[in-house]
Amino acid sequence: MVERRSFRFKFALALLALLFLAAVAFLARDVWLTALGEALIHDDGASQAEIAVMLAGDNWGYRLTKAAELVRQGYVPRVLVSGPPGFYEINEADAAIQFAVRKGYPAEWFIPLRHKAHSTREEAVVVLDALKQRNIHSFLLVTGNYHTARARRIFLNAERQRGGGPELRVVASGDRYFSAAAWWHNREGRKTAFMEWTKILTSPFGI
Repeated sequence: MVERRSFRFKFALALLALLFLAAVAFLARDVWLTALGEALIHDDGASQAEIAVMLAGDNWGYRLTKAAELVRQGYVPRVLVSGPPGFYEINEADAAIQFAVRKGYPAEWFIPLRHKAHSTREEAVVVLDALKQRNIHSFLLVTGNYHTARARRIFLNAERQRGGGPELRVVASGDRYFSAAAWWHNREGRKTAFMEWTKILTSPFGI
């Protein structure tokens, strides 16, 4: 009987502790959710380089606009626009450059890089091959804020596997739905964070 009461007492204490921790986590959710968002972002900031590389996946033009402004501000002379096949048989790079021209940016600022990569890892190989062919020694990697930390790791790893590569700085663009301090307030932001963290956690297993 004494042992049973002791077990019930310990169980009740454990339950209260769990409820307390759950309450603390709920009340402090803005802090740790922001931290989860910030962990996805790596932004070196703009600097002089030989070219900018805009990664694919820019559905709203944020990456393209950021890259174009790097040219306008004199950081790079041109932008290599990465693009896999897109909707209605229009390559994403071609669609992006058409978008840029409609926004008033000169077409000669942009170089399409058409490929069939299905992941950032495959895209890194294509991009680094293209930079090597152009004898590029430094570049600015432009991608969405939530994608920057993972993209940086992938490109640096790809360069290590090659025995070296051009100097890399990552420049984060904005995103329509994702910001580190508020991504959980909208459905698309939650999907973005979930997918990015899923890719990060499964990447070591080759998934």
